[in-house]
Amino acid sequence: MDAAGFLWQSIRNFKEMGTVVHSSPAMCKKMTAFIDHEKDKIIIELGAGDGVITQYILDKMAPDARLYSFEINEELCATIREKINDSRLVLINGSAENVELYMQQYGVERVDHIISALPFVLFPEALTENILMSCRRLLKQGHYFIQMHYTRNLIKIYQRIFGQVKVFSVLINIPPGYVFKCGS
Repeated sequence: MDAAGFLWQSIRNFKEMGTVVHSSPAMCKKMTAFIDHEKDKIIIELGAGDGVITQYILDKMAPDARLYSFEINEELCATIREKINDSRLVLINGSAENVELYMQQYGVERVDHIISALPFVLFPEALTENILMSCRRLLKQGHYFIQMHYTRNLIKIYQRIFGQVKVFSVLINIPPGYVFKCGS
């Protein structure tokens, strides 16, 4: 999807997307920096958008790994289907609040990492907490929930649910943002 199409989707669906521009290469690299090509075989992406970060995740994954990408917007899912042809990608046109149910349907009990671009600052607190608790239950011990944000406001909820949180600044992004690495 070109920049104008992405902007239009963002304006129409701001509460779902939380941004009006694509993530920069610097943001995408930081979001995927914690993937171990050799060891990480099952990854979840929440809020795939039009697949910008999705492609970076796939580029870091092993040939036998699997990526379950969630995107609630049907038009953005169609864009991903057109632009990414990779057998490791399972695109789910569904809500992240049902992540555990979807993983049960695919026979997945635990995952190596969860990479999220969901705009939690725009979500009701109860919904944010429910999604994050589901993610915590799905994560393997010693693995990470990675979240992109444009503010540090929600750090306490991540600390409460995941324990340790390390925050990385990404200045080369519009707007500048943060990557939260949550977990042990």
